Amino acid sequence: MKAKLGSSHQQELTAALAEALADVRQATFILVQTTLGDLKQVATYLQTNFPGAASLATSGQSYLATGAGQTLVAVAFEAGVAVETGVLTKLATAPLRDLYTLEQKLQAIKPNQQNTICLEYCTNDEEVTVSSMNVALEKYGVPLLGGSAFDEQKCTGEVLVDGQVYQDACGFALIKNLDGKINTYSENIYEPVSNASRHIATKVDLKTKTLVELDNQPAAEVYSQETGLPAQQIIENVLNQPLGRLVGDNYYIFSMHELAANGALVNYKRVNKNDTVAILQLADYQTINRQTLERIKRDNPRPELILSFNCIFRHQLFQKEGYLPTYLRQMGTLGPYLGYVCGGEQYGKQHVNQTMICAVFE
Repeated sequence: MKAKLGSSHQQELTAALAEALADVRQATFILVQTTLGDLKQVATYLQTNFPGAASLATSGQSYLATGAGQTLVAVAFEAGVAVETGVLTKLATAPLRDLYTLEQKLQAIKPNQQNTICLEYCTNDEEVTVSSMNVALEKYGVPLLGGSAFDEQKCTGEVLVDGQVYQDACGFALIKNLDGKINTYSENIYEPVSNASRHIATKVDLKTKTLVELDNQPAAEVYSQETGLPAQQIIENVLNQPLGRLVGDNYYIFSMHELAANGALVNYKRVNKNDTVAILQLADYQTINRQTLERIKRDNPRPELILSFNCIFRHQLFQKEGYLPTYLRQMGTLGPYLGYVCGGEQYGKQHVNQTMICAVFE
C-alpha cells in the first residue's frame, strides 16, 4: 500500500488542508484530524479537491513523531487499499438501526482478518457501539480499533463521513491492505497493586457509568481503605491508580472522574454489576513502551504507516512526567506515525481508558 502523511500549523482551515495535502494528486481514502474550524469546511474542501475519495475526519489533537502542536494532520491512502466507509447513527437510542449497512460493506470489501481493520471515531455510548459493531465484525474476524472523539473546545464530539457531519454517531472505515498485513496492538502501563484485593461491583448505575458500591460498601470508601488516600484525593489520583475490570487474565482500565455525594465513583467506562474490580498502579511505563516498540519492529520490518490512539490521561501523564517528546520520537522510529488524543479507546470487543492502541500497515 502507499500512503502520504501531511500536517500543518496554519491557523486557517482551508490553508491547513491545502498544506497537509499538497503532495496528494489522487486518493482512495483520506483521514483528517484537526483542531481548527468546522468539519463542514473539511467536507467541502475534500469534495471539491478529491471528489472520488472516501473520507473520515474528526476534531481534536493529533500526534506526530515531531510533537503534538499541529493544527491539522491528514493521511491520504493513494494505492494498495480497498476502503468502505460508513456511519452508525442514533447511538444513544437505536444503535443497531444501521448495522445492516456495516454488514453490506463487510461483504463488499471481502475482508481477511490478517489484512483488514475497522477504524472508527465514536462520539458517545462507547460500550453499546462496540457491542453493536462486533455483531457484524466478529463474523469476519475483523478487529475494531478507534477512539472517542475528544475536542477540548467543543462540548459534543463530531465525525465526518464522506461529506456529512454527524453527532451521536460512530464514523467508520473498513480498510483492507491489498499489499500486506495490518497488525494491531494495545499497551497498558498499569498493573494490579501488590497483593491487591479483588472486589465485586455490587451496585452500579449503567446509564451514568457510576460504580456505587464495591463489596456492598461505598466504592470511594473501599478505594480509600486500600490506598490510604482520603476520599477527596481519589479523583486527582487517577493518573497513578485507576481502577481495572478483570476479564480472564486481563485488566481493562476505567478512569474515575467524579466523586458523588454517596461515596460512589463516576467513571468514563461502564462497570457492570458483579464485575471483578481491582485498584491498579502505574508501572514502569518506559520499559513497557520499549517492549511494545520492540515487538512492533519484529512484526513489521517494512511499515508504511503507524496509526495510534492515546487516551487524554496518558497524554497528561506523559506531559507531567516530561516524557511525551521522548515517547513520540520513539514511535516515530517505527515509520510514518500519526496519533490521536482521544477520550477513550475501543479495541476488539472492549471500550477502555488510559490505554494506547495501534494499527501498523505493512
